[in-house]
Amino acid sequence: MSSLNEYLVQKREAAIALHEVARADPKPIQFSAKVRAAGRSGVREIRIRDYQIISDSPESFAGYSLGPSSPEILLGVLGSCMTHITLIQAAKLGVSLESIDVELGGEEHPFAGEEGFEDVPIYPHHIHYKLRIVSDEPEETIIALHAAVKRVCPIYNLLLKSQDIQGEVIHTRTGVVKEARN
Repeated sequence: MSSLNEYLVQKREAAIALHEVARADPKPIQFSAKVRAAGRSGVREIRIRDYQIISDSPESFAGYSLGPSSPEILLGVLGSCMTHITLIQAAKLGVSLESIDVELGGEEHPFAGEEGFEDVPIYPHHIHYKLRIVSDEPEETIIALHAAVKRVCPIYNLLLKSQDIQGEVIHTRTGVVKEARN
């Protein structure tokens, strides 16, 4: 048994335990993050729980290339979520896995939304992935696993389906606080 399959046994036990807790108190899980632009570099410090991720632009866009750009982080988050959900679904379905990795790509046009490029999306698009699974399972089992992943992967489905985002701007100037809602 590979170490990944040993992990899947633990993942299955954890998934069952989490579902039991959720059934007893079915409330949404809350997430939060805080981001600020730092100093003269404009590097974005992303703080999530006790962790920090640095986001920066490439040097060609006045950055220092100290970290991935936001669209690159988006692809990484999608890949991370798909990998994790594949592990969860494999654990739940009893699918044996030797290894799993996902490679992702996408594009964003520098003139998107500008005159002459109004029809080009201003967001990352043409997102694609290759999910590589090494397993002795039959092909139909892996196809069913992938279908289950696509059905329940939160970030995959977030990118497929639009949603409303609520926001507000808090403007502080010489000790006066003004709030503008968007």
